[in-house]
Amino acid sequence: MDRPRPLTLLLAGVLAAAGLTALTPTAQAADTEIARNGGFEAGLDGWSCTAGSGAVVTSPVHGGTKALRATPAGSDNARCSQTVSVKPDSTYTLSGWVRGGYVHLGATGTGTTDVTTWTQSAPDWQRLATTFTTGPRTTSVTVFTHGWYGTGAYLADDLSLLGPGGDPVGTPATPTGLTAGSPAATSVTLTWPAVPGATSYRVHKDGLPLATVTTPAYTATGLSPATAYTFQVSAANSAGESAKSTPLTVTTASEGGGDPGGGLPAHALVGYLHASFANGSGYTRMADVPDSWDVINLAFGEPTTVTSGDIRFRLCPATECPNVEPAADFKAAIKAKQAAGKKVLISIGGQNGQVQLATTAARDTFVSSVSKIIDEYGLDGLDIDFEGHSLSLQTGDTDFRNPTSPVIVNLIAALKTLKARYGDDFVLTMAPETFFVQLGYQYYGSGPWGGQDPRAGAYLPVIHALRDDLTLLHVQDYNSGPIMGLDNQYHSMGGADFHIAMTDMLLTGFPVAGNTGRVFPALRPDQVAIGLPASPQAGNGHTPPAEVNKALDCLTKKANCGTYQTHGTWPGLRGLMTWSINWDRFHQQEFSRNFDAYAWS
Repeated sequence: MDRPRPLTLLLAGVLAAAGLTALTPTAQAADTEIARNGGFEAGLDGWSCTAGSGAVVTSPVHGGTKALRATPAGSDNARCSQTVSVKPDSTYTLSGWVRGGYVHLGATGTGTTDVTTWTQSAPDWQRLATTFTTGPRTTSVTVFTHGWYGTGAYLADDLSLLGPGGDPVGTPATPTGLTAGSPAATSVTLTWPAVPGATSYRVHKDGLPLATVTTPAYTATGLSPATAYTFQVSAANSAGESAKSTPLTVTTASEGGGDPGGGLPAHALVGYLHASFANGSGYTRMADVPDSWDVINLAFGEPTTVTSGDIRFRLCPATECPNVEPAADFKAAIKAKQAAGKKVLISIGGQNGQVQLATTAARDTFVSSVSKIIDEYGLDGLDIDFEGHSLSLQTGDTDFRNPTSPVIVNLIAALKTLKARYGDDFVLTMAPETFFVQLGYQYYGSGPWGGQDPRAGAYLPVIHALRDDLTLLHVQDYNSGPIMGLDNQYHSMGGADFHIAMTDMLLTGFPVAGNTGRVFPALRPDQVAIGLPASPQAGNGHTPPAEVNKALDCLTKKANCGTYQTHGTWPGLRGLMTWSINWDRFHQQEFSRNFDAYAWS
């Protein structure tokens, strides 16, 4: 079923609550103009606009012959900025002329209190101005103008920063702290701390340039298995490029390696088996599950109460499923599947199984009760299918890398405990909805001013904390509203385009809530499968087999991509997940037959 969208920000109330005021102090006579090309007579020289949102126009203008026109789109607010040199402990006056609605002018990195002034509506040219004082060690600040999400284009002209001129902008420092995630056979994700003053980073492999990125993260793909590579990163801005970082040598995994829980084929098919309930698809015995399925998730283990953490699993009662097998036969069939190389997991949650580990007691009960199920049935691991209100972020929990919400922190701790208890062969998978993952590109939790749905992006800290232990992430690309992709366009379920855009986000990484200082790093291709309904009856967003194949072609071969351009090619994409094995059987096994017939290379 469709999940609710994030609550719309009430712009006027939000902005008023922020206490932003327009100040117009008079600059001192000794002040000089230190903004570069503030009238945009030299085009965008000196200015950087997000997502290509800015352009120079010749009409209307406030002064001279040109002005800036910038257009917000999706999660981008059309921010145009310039970093300038300033002197410590000095006062500056920032001003400019704007037209449009919800236009902002401000400065960051002041070393004291960053400032913003704005106008809700300026049908004609209106002057904005504010002042700030730099900190005792501040040598540069960034001045900016931007619009607001979902509003029209705005105009800016004759932007000015008056005050004591500082030393010229210098080349950024050399990046430090370059690290690598768990390498796969053909890829590895690199991350490093952001460098102040850097506008881009250049990644080098074995001494040669590999890529230029604007955020401090990069996934190198197309590597050879069991091979050592040396990576370095340099930082760049308008003044030049830094020296390369200390070399980091990474050895890729052997073919099929780099796979927590291991033992899966290069391309796997994952399905949910309705083991504890019946519906219109009918009950399927474990022994009757076709050999196509590489991972079988038992649906579902559910809590005794939402907050107890006490998870129970039982086979479907005979009154509901007349053909249910005895427990002994069920367990014997699991062993037979495992002997054939299949993995059988217990899936926790589902649409009706809300699980909130709000206390450490619930966390510990979760660990003990899940362990009991795994041991009783001899299972290979655990699938987390928390939906609805199981996961949410408390107000003020804004950094996915350091979560503070108890339900998030306790779930991470519980999963790490289970992984440590069962060892390297423990299979851990997750099946979140797009609302909890890809929506995080636009919204994270309740947002900086509140008013958003606190569940938005709430799976991201869990995935990130467990990325080195995670066997598979198969986001449900169904029962979803339109979601914005990395092209800043909305994509809707049901066709290849949706799966391409949503999967590209996972394999490329993305700034969370648009914050380039908080980038969710890419996952390895062998950790990612695409989640789809097996039949039109199984869920909203059913995708016909031909469209499924187009998505796979695009992601693994860079073919049949349509209008969306991916940020890479991933022949090591693990495979597909579906809801469900039962519905596929009901639909004459169309989904699994198509998977079996697909030519991966």
